[in-house]
Amino acid sequence: MASGPGGHAPLSNQKSIPWECSRTKKLQVTEEELFYMNCRAAYLTVFKSSLENIMSRDQLCIALQKAGRNPSQKTIDKYWTPQTAKLNFDDFCAILKKEKPTSKSELLKAFKKIDVNNDGYILHTDLYKILTKRGDKMTPEELSAILNLADVNVDGKLDYNKFCKLYVTTNEQCLKTALEKLEIDSKMRLQQLGSHLEGSPESAISPIAKPSLRIPRNIDQETMLNRGDGRNSSLPLPARKYKTSVSFNISMGANSCRNSKLLEPNSLKEWQCAQSKGCFFLEENGEIISHQYKVHLSQRSSVYLTIRPLNLSQEEGSPSPWLSVDTALYLFKENEGQANLQLMCFTELRNRELYGWSGELGSGLYYLIPFTTGCWLKKEKKHITEEAMLVGRGEKGELFLTKKFRSALSDIFDIIDLDGNDLLSLDEYNFFELRTSGEKCDEDAWAICKENFDTKKNELTRQGFMDLNLMEASDREGDPSDLWVTLHSMGFNKALEMVEACPFIIDIHAEKCRPRIKAVHMGSGTGHFEKAICKSVISKGDVKTMDHENIFLHTYKSDFRITTVLENKSEKKVIIHVNNELSKNCLNNRGLNIFAVEVAPKSTMVCQHVVPMNERQEWVYNCVYSLVS
Repeated sequence: MASGPGGHAPLSNQKSIPWECSRTKKLQVTEEELFYMNCRAAYLTVFKSSLENIMSRDQLCIALQKAGRNPSQKTIDKYWTPQTAKLNFDDFCAILKKEKPTSKSELLKAFKKIDVNNDGYILHTDLYKILTKRGDKMTPEELSAILNLADVNVDGKLDYNKFCKLYVTTNEQCLKTALEKLEIDSKMRLQQLGSHLEGSPESAISPIAKPSLRIPRNIDQETMLNRGDGRNSSLPLPARKYKTSVSFNISMGANSCRNSKLLEPNSLKEWQCAQSKGCFFLEENGEIISHQYKVHLSQRSSVYLTIRPLNLSQEEGSPSPWLSVDTALYLFKENEGQANLQLMCFTELRNRELYGWSGELGSGLYYLIPFTTGCWLKKEKKHITEEAMLVGRGEKGELFLTKKFRSALSDIFDIIDLDGNDLLSLDEYNFFELRTSGEKCDEDAWAICKENFDTKKNELTRQGFMDLNLMEASDREGDPSDLWVTLHSMGFNKALEMVEACPFIIDIHAEKCRPRIKAVHMGSGTGHFEKAICKSVISKGDVKTMDHENIFLHTYKSDFRITTVLENKSEKKVIIHVNNELSKNCLNNRGLNIFAVEVAPKSTMVCQHVVPMNERQEWVYNCVYSLVS
């Protein structure tokens, strides 16, 4: 149910320990900021810019080695699956949070396992047999690189104490050199860029650093897991020189978001309806994923499509934090023989927490992708001083689930019960399993589950779900570690508050036929989805031109959201500096007032989404976009 170290569930809130290094300049930065600065320095030993992507397994391996990691083949396989096409800088940071650096003590422990004489030396012949024939094998060339180091080899033996010291020193020097280069290079400082997700510091010049030594990988890789979360704020951007600048100034009245423009069709009660629940989940790297759906209409019909946050049972006087999260739906038509899905519509209207669209759709199969800007659903910064109790013991020593934990589990049950029948089918349960452990429950395991826990109509009841979690706690003799992995993956913090997830409910009404909706996937909807957002903004928004009609800024405004898309028609990449400091009562998805983005040649990208911080007050979007020289 809960994942172990090798799973894909979100990680705990333990902070990563930053690499120790000397600084050429005294900066008052947080531990979190230092971690991301270190990440960027390591990344830039491999790539010219941290906006470049990792495009292969080899690049991932090299980048991790530059960061002082010791990735085994198993580790690389975990992050570069057959479905992986690329990883970005944010993904790299997330990996480094999970895979902690190998310490000198860990290396010595690994070497001592093969030092049969316990004399501090290992024969080259023995080392060759072990490291090229067993476990995660090294190539002869890789081993030769170690054996050719004069300072640690003598008379056909490896002095592994000296090697471990050399390895640690080399890693520290590698990072120190990269950081020093990063801080003294004025051009580099001018190009600290906000990331595509939350504005991590960026750079565009590659520093030169000593290569990291590769060490034997036949050690226990489970000790490499370092769980952590959190994102940093970008350091202040220095003064820049700009080719040109354009600005947008949009004033929105108080309560503009409450305008009841979304009106139900008069005869809606007579229409047929299909409903499904789902949830947005915030990943460790800041990405937001959700359930995605297929919708089928048997004939052409008028349709009323809505999405709203799901109001779960909450303590009195404690409003659900996710009810303020903005939501939307994008509907695509599946056209046979076409590689790209066709965007049909998206929800542009709103009535309080309900976002919707109404119109006419033809018969056929559609893809429905939920969306949220990320302005409100962000990594939690609240510090939890006391961890909630999940289990307790009765007078006779028997385990029980605490009242607060049972309440959280009941909310989780309501979220994963997609069809709302108060039972969990195998398909519904597997969405939960994939989210919390990365693996599906097969038919045999499901049969065993039904034999041991309360079911109805071959589906798991709420009580059965509770008992399943109690059994997991019992199997661990009351250790709640795995239960916490499940809770974190479902968006709960240590106080059992759901702060990094937003459950929602979708309704589809059709006038002339019964619509069908089925959750088919859990993901971010990237690729064609990103293109669809850009296309919708370009087609409906206002446009301003920069740099001789090569660079275009498209701004789409609704009563409750402003979205800007950057379009680069030139043959070279461009860097756009964005300044929101004059905006009032506004919140953007990047969490920064000042940041910069890099737009690839002949491409478009979403620059930012902006929503009002307080909907009862006037909000003013005043943003200056400048082309960096």
